[in-house]
Amino acid sequence: MDKPYYREFFTPVLENPIFVQGLPGFGNVGKIAAHLLIKFCGAKPFAELYAPYFPDYVSVDSSGICRLPKYEFYAAPMEKNDFIILTGDTQPSFEDVVAHYELCGEIINLAIKHNCRLIITMGGIPMAESMSQVYVAATSPRLAMEFMEKGAILYSKGRIAGATGLLLGMAKEQGLDGVCLLGATTGFKADRGAGFSVFKFLMKALGNEVKEGL
Repeated sequence: MDKPYYREFFTPVLENPIFVQGLPGFGNVGKIAAHLLIKFCGAKPFAELYAPYFPDYVSVDSSGICRLPKYEFYAAPMEKNDFIILTGDTQPSFEDVVAHYELCGEIINLAIKHNCRLIITMGGIPMAESMSQVYVAATSPRLAMEFMEKGAILYSKGRIAGATGLLLGMAKEQGLDGVCLLGATTGFKADRGAGFSVFKFLMKALGNEVKEGL
């Protein structure tokens, strides 16, 4: 393997889906939120992305079967909004800038192929203590204000590392709208509370009600 490649299981039939990304990162907030969204929507996996930029290990399941690290893409046709949801095992090393740009380029191309006009990324933001607050950054003042009116706090004068931030910048260059939702977390361990806060806020912002017991 000398370059990224996709393995597609089927082509989903979706109407202008919203692309939502949640990958491992600070407190694993984005990945937890993405898995909650997958469960909530009953989303089905339709593609996988493999790349030589992922770490050199395999994951081994309870039956002793190993597999390479990957990104997974799920499709969810819904009554209000269709979704394409991206999650995965890992991200490239933060030092490998070219890898991040190439993988994010592949992801943006897939989003465009499926007529996504809005990219939403989810992640964690370091705080001294974990709170249920959700912060927002966006590709336009209109989008930032729209999500602030739903209860998010503006994230300003900072950086958003990895695919969670880079996808927004690359989406903007391609003429797509982009929003990043960040859950406050200490980041010392996988923070399900922060992940649930981000997921619940996303659903509220898009007009869906979520029960606490999900």
